[in-house]
Amino acid sequence: MGLKKTLRIGLNSFLNHYGFEIVDSRLLYEWQKNPQNVASYRRSPLPTEASSYLVQDNPRLRELQGRYSTFNENVTAPFVWTDSHVSPDDMLYFRGDNAWVWQLREGNLNELGYALTTYYLKSIDKFGLLKSLVEDDMFGNYSAFVDNAFVSRDLLDSINEIYFLERHLNISSSKNITILDIGAGYGRLAHRMLNALPNIKQYICTDAFPISSFICEYYLRYRNLEGRAKVIPLDQIEDVLRNNIVDIAVNIHSFSECRTSAIEWWLCILAKYKVKNLMVIPNPLELRTNDGIDFGNIIEKLGYSMVVKAPKYTDPVVQKYGINPSNYYLFELR
Repeated sequence: MGLKKTLRIGLNSFLNHYGFEIVDSRLLYEWQKNPQNVASYRRSPLPTEASSYLVQDNPRLRELQGRYSTFNENVTAPFVWTDSHVSPDDMLYFRGDNAWVWQLREGNLNELGYALTTYYLKSIDKFGLLKSLVEDDMFGNYSAFVDNAFVSRDLLDSINEIYFLERHLNISSSKNITILDIGAGYGRLAHRMLNALPNIKQYICTDAFPISSFICEYYLRYRNLEGRAKVIPLDQIEDVLRNNIVDIAVNIHSFSECRTSAIEWWLCILAKYKVKNLMVIPNPLELRTNDGIDFGNIIEKLGYSMVVKAPKYTDPVVQKYGINPSNYYLFELR
């Protein structure tokens, strides 16, 4: 046996105890050789006003921060979303790979994962959303060129979430739907759903992190969606729910980043105002916070019964290798 092979076997025997293995670099893809593990963004063009508006001393942001600071601390006390979680560059290039949406780190977020996910969605795309919902690189967004079109995690996840709601709630055939997005981030799902479904009457975005509310206001205004999309500051959300019938609430990768006190507060509010359907996507596969606490029992305790638990992708191979595999949950108010 050659010296190189002997050394490799010996080193692998040692490294295997720590979860590592030596692999010939010729067998690796480029994205495996240089994995992304820090936030980044594509330095794309910005609207002329963005550099002066999307800043930490913007008066509107300061106003929201002041209002949120005096709101119920059981809801606003940060678990993940501290002020240091978002940098000045993240505010300008908020569609890059950062706190709002990981696009290049872990979860099969590579060229093969994007391609597999795109062709999977193409196979179920009865409304032709991959063609009608176009992608761009604005605000630092990363995209992949697949099947003669640009796709991103923003686009692909949004389309998949729309089809989940369509399969189980037939949202394309319902009239005058109002949707509440809890933890709406920069507003990517509002943007996609309103462009995909003209029957949505109103899409309400809210967030317990003031910078998210601030950026969401800006982004939906930039996408010319102010008429049907509303960004409601946290301290006004109960007034809005009191005066509007909400058909569906969605929580996409948000409850996992909350304290259980905040999750309980939200469930009490949803039950109080009789929001019938709740869609939840956790960060882990199960209904757990990032530190491992089960919050499924909170949802059930406060009046909601699980009616669907389904893999993000119905094809088991895609569920294993598609971008960011997860489970989708749908609850109904008892």
